[in-house]
Amino acid sequence: LAQDIARYRNATTASVRSFAQDQLKPSARAVVYGVPGTQKLAAEVPTPKADEAAAAKKGGEAITPDEPWRNSAPKPGAARALSLPAPKSFTLPNGLTLIHNQRPGLPVVSANLVVRTGSDANPLDKPGLANFVAAMLDEGTATRNALQIADETAQLGANLNTGSSMDATFVSVSSLKKTFPAALGLLADIVLHPSFPQAEIDRQRASRLAQILQRRENPAIVSNQVIAAALYGTQHPYGYPQIGTEASIKAADRDAMVAFWKQNFVPNNAALVVAGNISESELRSLAEKEFGSWQQGTPARPNLGAPTTTSAKLVLVDKPGAQQTYLRVGRVAVPRSTPDFAPLEVMNMQLGGLFSSRINLNLREEHGYTYGASSFFDYRRSAGPFQVVAPVRTDVTAAALGEIFKELSRMADTPMTPDELKLSIDSQVRSLPGQFETSANAAGSYANIYIYNLGLDYYAKLPARLNGVTAAAAQAVAKKYLALEQMLVVAVGDRAKIEPDLFKLNLSP
Repeated sequence: LAQDIARYRNATTASVRSFAQDQLKPSARAVVYGVPGTQKLAAEVPTPKADEAAAAKKGGEAITPDEPWRNSAPKPGAARALSLPAPKSFTLPNGLTLIHNQRPGLPVVSANLVVRTGSDANPLDKPGLANFVAAMLDEGTATRNALQIADETAQLGANLNTGSSMDATFVSVSSLKKTFPAALGLLADIVLHPSFPQAEIDRQRASRLAQILQRRENPAIVSNQVIAAALYGTQHPYGYPQIGTEASIKAADRDAMVAFWKQNFVPNNAALVVAGNISESELRSLAEKEFGSWQQGTPARPNLGAPTTTSAKLVLVDKPGAQQTYLRVGRVAVPRSTPDFAPLEVMNMQLGGLFSSRINLNLREEHGYTYGASSFFDYRRSAGPFQVVAPVRTDVTAAALGEIFKELSRMADTPMTPDELKLSIDSQVRSLPGQFETSANAAGSYANIYIYNLGLDYYAKLPARLNGVTAAAAQAVAKKYLALEQMLVVAVGDRAKIEPDLFKLNLSP
């Protein structure tokens, strides 16, 4: 290891230049041109059915020869008791909430500064503003430019990230304990003194416009944008992608970004979530030093209003020549605060949350319509969407949609078996430790406590809530939220090929 590190330390500008001159010669390049043409595919080759007995008679070797031990699956070991700690919380005089989880052992610390304002606070004429602001935070401060921020992060051996969701904006940093004070100081500078330099805004704008063009060619993204617009309408922030629109990106200006930051980045609208090898007294001292002078304000409290869902039950997006159809089936569902959270999660695991879920086994294993299909609830501060997602072969679009409807109805009509219920609960409970595996994971998970007002003991009590879900409770929420008459279908594919069969399903209007 020491010799390997020495190779990097011994590198010089001269040695790097010599390598480039030797290896990156113009004569050592290949230039490939893509020329549009007519696609000519060979005929489908049928997959022969395996016949193990016939192979054995001919003297061949079976691919998976039968063995007595194959008759029963290996038994799992005894489940270990799960104990998730509840973090501590205290508040600075200026209103900044601190959430602390001390994790002795590894000398690492992670911090997540969470502002309880996200894309839901975008003005209707400025979709994408919150996400643009989040991206600009580490592009320059009053005392550091973008390159200096990147260099200092690297010198500290830290990871620094900014981002946003529908409900919040994040700035996170992780480092060794010995460099954490400096890393937290860098995070504080980014949050408290962003400069929004015009040159970096223009660079980000060009990058985002390029992303918009790329997204138009991705059926998964197109279908997600279309179903959001269809479910929520143009007068609701949930009806737009977080990146915004081409028009809003072009119109975004520095004044709007600064105004958004000034209004919403205030201590009484934020929490510093810290997990790692740091004591409460150490954290309090560092937080007061870096954030004690942060002034309170009046953040935006958006009134989202009711979604204006389209009256259509089927929305087609034409992609001529597409080899598959990207299907989404969805509805406006529930907020993160719903009391049905635990039974919904358990029910959805069996519906489409697991690889062995009913929807995936039906569409993939039984019918061969797709490589994978799934379902999920997107929980937000206001009612987020429920979706079933399935990219399927063009020729089976209507048949696949019929099977999705069948599984939605079966989930409401047929209670889960004891084995299905146990698998769904275990998949939830036994995956919880992964959300706290690292200090960064823990800081991210505990941030949800602040964003959604869940309570400090939320995760400590969650395993018991999940284990308490019954088959009857799961079926009850399925009946409540999976009614077919409430579902909207979006299909991105070759309209000429899929429309006739889809119309036979009577999804009007």
